[in-house]
Amino acid sequence: MDWGTDLWDQYDHIDKHTQSGLDLVERYIKFVKERTEIEQSYAKQLRSLSKKYAKRGSKEEQDCKFSNHASLQEILNELNDYAGQRELIAENMITGICVELTKYLQDLKQERKTHLSDAKKAQQNLESSFKQLESTKKRFAKEWAEADKATQQAEKTESDLNATRLDVEKAKQHAHSRTHTAEECRNDYAAQLQKYNKEQNFFYYTEIPQIFNMMQDMDERRIRKLAEGYGQFSEIEKKVQPIISRCLEGISAAGVKINEKQDSLLFIEQHKSGFERPGDVEFEDYSQGIKPATSDSSLNPPKVRAKLWPFSKKNKPPAAEDFSHFPPEQQKKRLQAKIDDITKELQKAQDQSDALEKMKGVYEQNPQMGDPSSLEPQITETSQNIGRLRGDLTKYETWLSEAVGGEEAANTINNNTQHGVVAANPTQNIYTEFEDEFDDIESPIGQCTALYTFEGHSEGTVSITEGELLSIMEEDKGDGWMRVLRSSGEEGYIPSSYVKLGP
Repeated sequence: MDWGTDLWDQYDHIDKHTQSGLDLVERYIKFVKERTEIEQSYAKQLRSLSKKYAKRGSKEEQDCKFSNHASLQEILNELNDYAGQRELIAENMITGICVELTKYLQDLKQERKTHLSDAKKAQQNLESSFKQLESTKKRFAKEWAEADKATQQAEKTESDLNATRLDVEKAKQHAHSRTHTAEECRNDYAAQLQKYNKEQNFFYYTEIPQIFNMMQDMDERRIRKLAEGYGQFSEIEKKVQPIISRCLEGISAAGVKINEKQDSLLFIEQHKSGFERPGDVEFEDYSQGIKPATSDSSLNPPKVRAKLWPFSKKNKPPAAEDFSHFPPEQQKKRLQAKIDDITKELQKAQDQSDALEKMKGVYEQNPQMGDPSSLEPQITETSQNIGRLRGDLTKYETWLSEAVGGEEAANTINNNTQHGVVAANPTQNIYTEFEDEFDDIESPIGQCTALYTFEGHSEGTVSITEGELLSIMEEDKGDGWMRVLRSSGEEGYIPSSYVKLGP
């Protein structure tokens, strides 16, 4: 069963039905768009909520290491990722459903318009043929009536005794002419009738069924495409469900991570003052003649309270560079943290100084690569920075020694001195650390080919020739140099721009 066979005379219903199908596609597109707006709004609100609560509290609270604080931050991060998945759902629905169906809908509208236009054109052609048939039929009827009338008139004239032979002959000729014209009209009518019947048969049995069947195929394709769109509505969300599940699992895991005992111990470590508890208050015998002033002074409650709580907010002393305004334990922790920071900065500055000196040596050996004097301002600035950091390190180590005291202080100073030993000896060979590295057995991390010949006259460098295959032992760390191994076993630094990666 098909539209062309069973609905050959239902043009209006087919027109209405196909239009209703297109309206349904358009309605579904609008529905999905509104759904994506809800998703986007939901995601935006989740992001705002996450950001709002991530910024709440002081900086110390945000940076603290308590597990319950850190877990909340993890929950907010997971919620932010969850919001991203909701945005992804909206984006995929727009591109995968709305955009695709909108484009498909436009094609269907054009196809439907073409089919309906073809059907109307065929109908108009058939109606035009029918009008022409009616016209030839009317003409035949008229001409046949006139011929019949002329024949009767000729017979009447012939039977009239008063009519002359000429009148009779004239009447017969007129009747014959009319009859001939009527016969021609009859033949035209018969031909037009045959033509119309043929066109009508083609219209109802071939042309219109083909058009209606094509519209049926178009409508079925529309239904199938819409069904796919319905399926995508859930499939798009199903694809991100594993990630959403991981976000929710991350939120659950953040709750499981919380360790109340560990948080309590951490709180103790952060705020333990190191003070001894106050001893018993001695009895003062006023009966022995102690002066009232002395008595008043010794029993002054505010002073006793100040001694019991020397670091309360009301009596908080101004901040000191040596952190002496903190309790002993907190002072030692902050001094040690400061020393660690300075040590890192000092090592970084020393590495920068080594790189500059190495680059200067290369420029001196190869003037075409650059001017050595252009590095002097940077070398001077780095040297001054190293001197400042050494002074700060010594200062904080001294304060820590005073705060710790005894053997513990000696160990702390020794440990920090080991960290700063490179910085404390400016005359040390700048390539010593690289030579020590060469003693270790390392595996190459890649291959490269020399583009140019390089003469390595400076200590720590190695000479290479154009086209030579080299093994990369250490990549360029940003100073323009890399360490390579030659096939002869020689190892050293070369400019990174002199080689091409790969064999």
